[in-house]
Amino acid sequence: MKRAVVIFFAVVAVIGIGALVFLKVAASGFSAKAEPTAIEKFVARSARRLAAPSSLKSRQNPMPNNDEVLSDARAHWADHCASCHANNGSGDTEMGRNMYPRAPDMRKSDTQDLSDGELFFIIENGIRLTGMPAWGAGTAKSEEDSWKLVRFIRHLPQLSDDEEQEMKKMNPKTPAELGEEKEVEEFLKGEKPNVQQHSQH
Repeated sequence: MKRAVVIFFAVVAVIGIGALVFLKVAASGFSAKAEPTAIEKFVARSARRLAAPSSLKSRQNPMPNNDEVLSDARAHWADHCASCHANNGSGDTEMGRNMYPRAPDMRKSDTQDLSDGELFFIIENGIRLTGMPAWGAGTAKSEEDSWKLVRFIRHLPQLSDDEEQEMKKMNPKTPAELGEEKEVEEFLKGEKPNVQQHSQH
């Protein structure tokens, strides 16, 4: 009897929460611009925790923790990951700020407390219902790159200013940025910039 009462109140609570969420969405819409609620943040964190199968959670990183591995991972991160996560892992980029849920600050405990196996699985397989895609190609090279990235994620809280500046040079450039760089290069070589002459009427 007592168990039935507990189940009844649990069902009522779930229905009540569902009704509140529905009313909120009906009143204000369902925009990714809104700040995620505490419940949504909890669900997103839980999804990261549940993403990896238990058999993989305890796997140790096979990549050595040395300068060569970190250098490779920095270059990979700057070219592939920084547009959402930022070079320093803060998630403070245009893409990262406008995702729903927001890209996490990977220097903080919510990420750093995940096991190496969990981080590897997330990189390879992504997380459903978030902006995190699956990057794994099912090849030995892909797995090696993902394990190197796990090493880099562990290094993020200690990332130096020099390392971050080095990574900026490796970030993908927009056509406008590439054009600007070319103009500067031509100017430094003493070449005249390609300026279109407009005739006066």
